[in-house]
Amino acid sequence: HLMINGRLHWQKAGAIIPAKRGLAALDFPHGTLLLTESTSQKRAALHLVQGREALAAFNRGGVNVLTTGLDQFTAALRRENHTLKRSLTDPRLIDGIGNAYSDEILHRAGLSPFLLTSKITDDQIAGLYEASRGILLDWTERLRQEVGDGFPARVTAFHEAMAVHGKYGQPCPVCGTPIQ
Repeated sequence: HLMINGRLHWQKAGAIIPAKRGLAALDFPHGTLLLTESTSQKRAALHLVQGREALAAFNRGGVNVLTTGLDQFTAALRRENHTLKRSLTDPRLIDGIGNAYSDEILHRAGLSPFLLTSKITDDQIAGLYEASRGILLDWTERLRQEVGDGFPARVTAFHEAMAVHGKYGQPCPVCGTPIQ
């Protein structure tokens, strides 16, 4: 997961791999893509595969909320009894949602991250599904507009335009109470 361990950096062509943090450099005619480790735990990895079959081996099995319907989302969410936060970020259940987007999704849906999936109503699931799709589509478009045709200069899970992620103690943009 890039936001937890690894970082991708676009540098000028021929950039050198940093001694302590550097894992790999991919050289292209107009620049170098560096993969670095952001922690001392050395958990980041780079896997090179060829073909869809080899890539499929890394699929954890979760549903993609942008390509699946409400019924499949509901089934995935109810497959195991966890908190909503854990279920949204478990790639075996839901694919591609990390810590930052799960916070934004739960806020938009008006649901507690601690609500158990065994206690969620059908109406709440429908709202969570729509919030999930909305947040992912909104942020995909926002980040595409910010970057344009280039590569993002700084990739971070904390963005000032986020409603709640990384804003502990600040007033909620909806109700004004401190974000917890």
